[in-house]
Amino acid sequence: MTTALSDNSLLMVPLAAIPAQMLRVTLSGQTVQIALRQRSTGLYADFWLGNARVLSGVLCQDRTWLARDAATGLPGDFTFADSQGTQDPNYQALGSRCLLFYRAGWVV
Repeated sequence: MTTALSDNSLLMVPLAAIPAQMLRVTLSGQTVQIALRQRSTGLYADFWLGNARVLSGVLCQDRTWLARDAATGLPGDFTFADSQGTQDPNYQALGSRCLLFYRAGWVV
């Protein structure tokens, strides 16, 4: 599943250009914790809702939804988008060229 950058329902999640980071954001009234880490095979994400890990080891790719299923319990889904092309995200470009977006709710 892919998304366009022009979708008005997307919120940008702020990131830093560092190879391993963890952040907490309140989205749709729920606290979501996101861990990102760069490995030789790509950028990977883990997600927690409250204290429960709901997704682990998700490979981050350009314009590809990360959760893809309401059964995770997350209040919505996340996608990375390359603002200058279609490269998969890497830590050097996080927060500048590679942006993380959140979409509330689920498309069935």
